[in-house]
Amino acid sequence: MISRLAVHNVREALSRQAAVGLIGPRQVGKTTLAHEISDSRPSIYLDLESKTDRDKLTDPELFLKNYEDKLVVLDEIHRMPELFQTLRGLIDQGRRKGNRTGRFLVLGSAAIDLLRQSGESLAGRIEYIDLGPLNVLEIDTHNNAINDLWLRGGFPDSYLARNEQDSFRNRRSFIRTYLERDVPQFGPRIPSETLERLWTMLAHNQGTLLNASKLGAGLSISAPTVTTYISLLVDLLLVRRLSPYHANVGKRLVKSPRTYVRDSGLLHALLGIGDLNELSGHPVVGKSWEGFVIESLLAVAPERTQSAFYATAAGAEIDLVMEFGGEKGLWAIEIKRGLTAKPERGFYNALADLQPKKAFVIHAGTDRYPLGNGVEAIGLRELVEMVEGM
Repeated sequence: MISRLAVHNVREALSRQAAVGLIGPRQVGKTTLAHEISDSRPSIYLDLESKTDRDKLTDPELFLKNYEDKLVVLDEIHRMPELFQTLRGLIDQGRRKGNRTGRFLVLGSAAIDLLRQSGESLAGRIEYIDLGPLNVLEIDTHNNAINDLWLRGGFPDSYLARNEQDSFRNRRSFIRTYLERDVPQFGPRIPSETLERLWTMLAHNQGTLLNASKLGAGLSISAPTVTTYISLLVDLLLVRRLSPYHANVGKRLVKSPRTYVRDSGLLHALLGIGDLNELSGHPVVGKSWEGFVIESLLAVAPERTQSAFYATAAGAEIDLVMEFGGEKGLWAIEIKRGLTAKPERGFYNALADLQPKKAFVIHAGTDRYPLGNGVEAIGLRELVEMVEGM
């Protein structure tokens, strides 16, 4: 299951730039997308997790010079970060010969790590595209589709599994693979048991303010160590740290970020939630829906969108603030799991502070109607379509 929009975006980027970096967590479909691209043009694919393919690059410049007229796909580039210097030289040589675009497609499973490695050597030569899990616009429109996506998450193998049991097992296997094989590649040596406990604690505290000291006490590690471990999960695109919105409103603002396990299916697997009945009765249900909605919106938001939440010590609060810039302005979004939209007084107080261009309350239904004071109730799919069209 490949996003047609993602395929289009990669092809367009390759027509503009010499190198394109496709960034996303494991099993999200990067390799499938890369094969879709490479099947349509002369290309060569190298999987850098394969020793055979890594051995081909013992002298990378010599090997890659043989493929100047082909797209070279380098999967799991973090396994050979030293390649970036070679790519820079080959790109510059190609530019002098008039070969300026569509040379390399590099795939990576971490955001900051890959950006740091390539930023020193490929500045002005690479364009990045984020590939996330499936979103609500990429699935069927039948009545239960959004609930299925919410429960199972957007990783294709999990979402498309034959039944809930197979989907749950797939996600538990995904978690184990990350902890035992992938995390050691990216960060300092971290006991997998400790990181799994932290990840699970973050799941139990979905959408709440980060308290590193409290988490550290529960794990018998220091608060700075907790922050380091969370930063690794953020870099691996598994956890989102949503920052507080800073506004000059003369109020005492909340300063700590909120944390979310980004994929709702992984959240539920970490908590042992196997079906919608279990989810409906679980204390995390409201915050799980909140995180799912936030990820759904940010997955389609324009590239320069600034996202945050707003909260004051006095109780004014907005779940998601999206700043689009220019005439598009600031949007305020409150998230409710029920079929009706009834925002709290704190939401209206926050609107008075920020004076957003638009204000919405997302509910679990599909109806759109005014709530007064410039606020509209709206369903998730319709608002996602609006944001995508910005």
